[in-house]
Amino acid sequence: MIKLIKSTFYHEAETKEKLIDFIRSAEILSMSDECKKFETAFTRKQGRKFAVLVNSGSSANLLLVQALLNLGKLKKGDKVGISALTWATNVMPLIQLGLEPVAIDCELNTLNVSSRTLEPYLSSIKALFLTNVLGFSSDIDNIQRLCSDKNIIFLEDNCESLGSRVGGHNLGNFGLASTFSFFVGHHLSLIEGGLVCTDDEDLYNALLLARAHSWDRNLPMNTQRAIRQENNIDDFFARYTFYDLGYNLRPTEITGFLGNTQLPYWDEIVKIRVSNFTTFHNAISVNDDFIPLAVSHMELVSNFAMPVLCRDNDKFIKYRKKFEGQVEIRPIIAGDITKHPFWSKYVSKSYVCPNASFIHNNGFYFANNPELVKEEVDLLCSLLKP
Repeated sequence: MIKLIKSTFYHEAETKEKLIDFIRSAEILSMSDECKKFETAFTRKQGRKFAVLVNSGSSANLLLVQALLNLGKLKKGDKVGISALTWATNVMPLIQLGLEPVAIDCELNTLNVSSRTLEPYLSSIKALFLTNVLGFSSDIDNIQRLCSDKNIIFLEDNCESLGSRVGGHNLGNFGLASTFSFFVGHHLSLIEGGLVCTDDEDLYNALLLARAHSWDRNLPMNTQRAIRQENNIDDFFARYTFYDLGYNLRPTEITGFLGNTQLPYWDEIVKIRVSNFTTFHNAISVNDDFIPLAVSHMELVSNFAMPVLCRDNDKFIKYRKKFEGQVEIRPIIAGDITKHPFWSKYVSKSYVCPNASFIHNNGFYFANNPELVKEEVDLLCSLLKP
């Protein structure tokens, strides 16, 4: 059985030994220097100014939305566009925090929202929380331009697309902010963990506040002094002063240490995933049973799973049976999110998203992990044959 993931970590034995040594020697295991070191290293690698590490990718989405509400950039009741083909925790924070998600359909040949599918919603949404699905994108540069022209806050959920590049830029660098996941099955495994990136200093400070109870102790010193003076807070009472709405989403030093151990493998991991993707994409492209993906606009496609989109449901059943028993397969992320029970329970308006619905009913994905060996890649390609 070819599983979605083989190991908890890349270079697992070495990483576990380092982790054991770290735990034995560390004086502090709550959020401290290792976390800050990882945030700094990640910003350099991703190409953004600021990063805030949290305990999961889902928490990163929740934190980002709360920070924007705290800043007044979003208000309860605002409509926020989301990708209809997405993961639940891209949508749930919007509902939980009093915003209205608006489901926007994707393109079949990119799995992503495009400027074409976005266009009808430009006059009604305050923000767009775009999911970069499984390493792919549509014309994200045009989406960025449209959002800028219409003063729409553009956010990226980049939890599935670390290392993918379009137009000389990493996915995750087009919006005001982007979120990342370091769940065990994703590109970099810290077991659990997530992160928010931005170039906006005000948003960065709001993220730091909301991550930890909304107290000021994790703010840069000059910002800390300014917020205390603005609110007339004595240094003694500042220890337990809460300035806005917040959570405890802090990571541990174990998370930070694992990040610092795994981050040097970024290029190696992405290179293997890109190579595997090219092999799988070529196999899919010569089989008329499948809808091939349009990727000529992308410099790199880095994904943790390879989607297979069949042309009809009979073919979906055929290939699902071929794969099952030999390969671990899953639906293409959560499929059409509007088909899930929580959506109809909490969102009163219905949305017709025919492409997301088609993918929901006719697609699956299998592993693209950096530990696949040639024999496994060859088997996967053989299963993609008619």
